[in-house]
Amino acid sequence: MTDRPLQVADGSTREVLRRLELDVTRRLDGLLHGDHRGLVPGHGTELGETRRYAPGDDVRRIDWNVTARLSEAHIRQTIAERELQTWLLVDRSSRLDFGTARCEKRDLVLAAAAAVGFLTSRDGNQIGAVLAGRGEPEIVPARGSRKHLLRMLHQIADSPRGDNSGVTELGQGLARLSHLARRRGLIAVISDFMVAPGWQEAITVAARRHDVLAIQITDPREYELPNVGLVLVRDPATGQERELQTNKASVRQAFAQAAAKRQTALEEGLRRAHVDHLELSTDREWLDDMVGFVTGRSSRLQAGSTRGGGAR
Repeated sequence: MTDRPLQVADGSTREVLRRLELDVTRRLDGLLHGDHRGLVPGHGTELGETRRYAPGDDVRRIDWNVTARLSEAHIRQTIAERELQTWLLVDRSSRLDFGTARCEKRDLVLAAAAAVGFLTSRDGNQIGAVLAGRGEPEIVPARGSRKHLLRMLHQIADSPRGDNSGVTELGQGLARLSHLARRRGLIAVISDFMVAPGWQEAITVAARRHDVLAIQITDPREYELPNVGLVLVRDPATGQERELQTNKASVRQAFAQAAAKRQTALEEGLRRAHVDHLELSTDREWLDDMVGFVTGRSSRLQAGSTRGGGAR
């Protein structure tokens, strides 16, 4: 897949998933630090030893009892659980039925879900999903078999196209996840984040208990308009249409500025919520971006765990 676009339309869903599994395990498997660290190697839930707080440590892990006793800030280290529970929150909006480069955005949604799934659902690890749209989210219970994962990925791949059902209620999906994911684990939110407002508070709440990864799916035309004259654009989620005169520099500039402002607000919101952010674009090789993210995340965690001396 590294040398060709990913498109479900090119073949059966089964064949696409087989290619995905091969590419993901070959490229990413060796980068993970142990089977129980997941796609985003992070802290577990079993309490371990304490050590002195160092700049850059997560303040949420400060052990206030030890800090009060020693009159110096200490954090409580944790041990990765033997089994990991992963939840996917998948955006199934019609806005993902769009792509102007190597593939459509919905193909990247499937690729991201497969990458998370193939790398976390093994050795007893469980994975479930909340499939979000305009109405009530669809729930796929967390289970631990490969057959269950493949069935779930088929369900994602078979999402209906172009139904004008409206924008995704991502906040509603996150609220459902808060009730479903009772044990600390990994939550991967896969969306273009062009969704109904009000999801920021919900993802902040989720990040207080879980490792949360926001996988943003994008297309280059969402950031910059080409100069191609009069264009009729249509929102696939709502059916609304509008004509744009793209040969006007002022129109292209206003569009780019609005897109940049939206992206900056998204990145700042995720940073405030302590949520990791990975962007996959239809004009880039998604697996390269995934590899870069995993290796960078692993390096940051290793550096953070060695700062401030050994455990106390």
